[in-house]
Amino acid sequence: MRFHTLAGALALAGSSTAFSDSSPWVLLSTSPFGDAPESKQIQMSSQVLDYTSSFLKTCPTDRYLIVNQPGVTAADLRGPKGCSLPSLCRAVDDSRNKGKFVVPEVVGDMSTGDLSNAIQSACGGKDVTVEELDLASLASDDRAGALSENDAILSEKLAAVTADGGYTILFLSSPGEPTYDADFVEPIQMDLKRHVRDGSVRRQSDQSDWDRLPLFQKYQFFTPGIFMGIIVALILLAILGVGLRALSSLEVSYGAFEKDMGPAAQKKQQ
Repeated sequence: MRFHTLAGALALAGSSTAFSDSSPWVLLSTSPFGDAPESKQIQMSSQVLDYTSSFLKTCPTDRYLIVNQPGVTAADLRGPKGCSLPSLCRAVDDSRNKGKFVVPEVVGDMSTGDLSNAIQSACGGKDVTVEELDLASLASDDRAGALSENDAILSEKLAAVTADGGYTILFLSSPGEPTYDADFVEPIQMDLKRHVRDGSVRRQSDQSDWDRLPLFQKYQFFTPGIFMGIIVALILLAILGVGLRALSSLEVSYGAFEKDMGPAAQKKQQ
């Protein structure tokens, strides 16, 4: 079976991969849309939400189904064998639909608020049925398998909603889970953190454990100032040692300091 409407929109989504934080938006209803915005590949969330809210405020049908599939993208729905959610594609191509608003990539904040209460408030005293379906988030290792399991759940709900009478279906995707960015810390920083955790925290929590710690874990004997002072003292002592060895190496005979009383010295005195 070919799903022309949604599959065609998702095929266009294959050429646009720059918006990794975008998500699909599908609004279907047996009631016709008035002044529907131009269908585009990429739209901002504010425009999409404004139009959807204005349509729902008219209370167009008696039954409503709001489906939330966290973390799904247009690329996920466009599987290698066609649509990855066949039940949704069949619902889009249903001939009973008089209004279709499909946006493969919606960029921006997708916080829809409490749509169910908004619909009931807009419908007033009218007897309406509003159902919400929160599908499981897609697994990072097997997204296709998770979509297949969610499609089985979605198929049963869509069959019940579209059994008879008028209906409105909204399929949306909440933002996916944030990606993990590895943060590598230098070893010296880890040692400092471990020192603070093992010392101060244990000291505050349990005084008995603090008393049993070894001496060199309880106190810090070599601060940077003391260490630099020791280095300078060693250099000065080395210089002093060289000077003392130089003085001790001098060799002067004792006769050099005695007074000369010979004939030559007497002639000089005369």
